[in-house]
Amino acid sequence: MSRYLGPVYKKSRRLGFSVLETGKELAKRPTAPGQHGTSRKKLSEYGVQLQEKQKVKNMYGLSEKQFRKTFDKAGKKKGIHGTNFLIALESRLDNIVYRLGMAKTRAAARQLVNHGHIAVNGKRVDIPSFEVKPGMVISAKTENHPVITENLSNTTSRVSFVSWDDKKQEGTYLRYPEREELNMDINESMIVEFYNR
Repeated sequence: MSRYLGPVYKKSRRLGFSVLETGKELAKRPTAPGQHGTSRKKLSEYGVQLQEKQKVKNMYGLSEKQFRKTFDKAGKKKGIHGTNFLIALESRLDNIVYRLGMAKTRAAARQLVNHGHIAVNGKRVDIPSFEVKPGMVISAKTENHPVITENLSNTTSRVSFVSWDDKKQEGTYLRYPEREELNMDINESMIVEFYNR
């Protein structure tokens, strides 16, 4: 099966984790979806590992094949495998566009990239999985794009590893993020254990 395109709120409720990182999905109805969603069965060790993997996979909106490929690539780098994996996911172009505030969600950011509205160092890039390196400059290829302009005007805060210049209308990926700056509800060691079974 390819990427999940169904209701995000339902997926968040199933996992008990805010996939959009806003917490809105679980604020109104924190129970699992369905008629008997109030009771949650105790998961086995495998179930816990699988759920952790599904959290991250759904959060970044990847297919299983893309997810595994990124995981294997991160394992070849020096350092902690799980942390390298999360940094690799954060360095994807669609995620950086989302982090800069050019899109409301990662799915919207992915669409902007796919449709050719994003440029990296002045050149158009339409591959959402493009690996952004620190120092690269991201801007809108389409000048005064209404969706991007509206999202940027509504953005109040950004993560510390990206910066936005309002005058030049471009953002910079300053550095790779530290583990403490990423979602603390994720236990990446469980994902490593899941794939190393």
